[in-house]
Amino acid sequence: MGYLAVWLQKLLHVGWIPLLTTIIDVILVSMVIYWLMMLAKRTRAWQIMWGLAVFFLIVYITRRLDLVTINWLLQTFVPLGPVAIVILFYPELRHALEEMGKVAGWSRGFARLPSEDVTTIIKEISAAASRMSSQSVGALIVLERDLALDDIAASGRRVQAEVSCELLCTIFHPGSALHDGAVIIRGSRILAAGCILPLSDSVHIGTMIHTRHKAAIGVSEVSDAAVVVVSEETGIMSLAIEGKLHSGLNQETLSKWLHTIFGTVDKDKRSNFKKTVDVTLRRTGLRI
Repeated sequence: MGYLAVWLQKLLHVGWIPLLTTIIDVILVSMVIYWLMMLAKRTRAWQIMWGLAVFFLIVYITRRLDLVTINWLLQTFVPLGPVAIVILFYPELRHALEEMGKVAGWSRGFARLPSEDVTTIIKEISAAASRMSSQSVGALIVLERDLALDDIAASGRRVQAEVSCELLCTIFHPGSALHDGAVIIRGSRILAAGCILPLSDSVHIGTMIHTRHKAAIGVSEVSDAAVVVVSEETGIMSLAIEGKLHSGLNQETLSKWLHTIFGTVDKDKRSNFKKTVDVTLRRTGLRI
């Protein structure tokens, strides 16, 4: 009781306001650290963070063991830390700032379209993917959401045409000059074609995943885009979203997935559909 009385006396002397601000400060710092860890998880940044942790652990151990020379060599790299962190974590820092920018509420692409127009576009995309799947024609269709993909669109050819099943099938036809790249769709228009996407370097991706699918996962990791993929080898349709690949889709399930992502179905139906798809994929043994 004596220690408790002394602690309460000190607390009353300091005041409740500094204590409250300290608690809020600790909670906010914890939330920021947790948020950054969730952003870095399943990416190259996660491995870099562990590497930095091991580096500073070695610095501490060599200092405690009086290994002067090796400790001095390691500490010469410490002043370069801030610059090295910016270089190593550039993609992740950019992604974090883009996530913060969502708070401002800026919307673009599908968010500005009436639900009827979104339904029509999804119908055209699903039909095109289904047709190319039946013919084993490879395709990579990126549907832009809140985050702009102008830098990726700049790597291809500007198209600025209305989205249609026929145009998508023409672009990805093996004889087309743009069939090897990706198509970027912004709202109701095809922004660009023949675009180059960043490949995912996640350690959780299996060795059997092909380059087209790695590119789909890669762009879904660095943005909030939804990416429709058709395998040239197997004709299997897939959807990459938030760094995950949902495979084994058909025209109906792909359409439902896109309606769920772009919010053109009510909340209850959205939840039930996700559960149904997850169960189906687990039963068939397909990778999620």
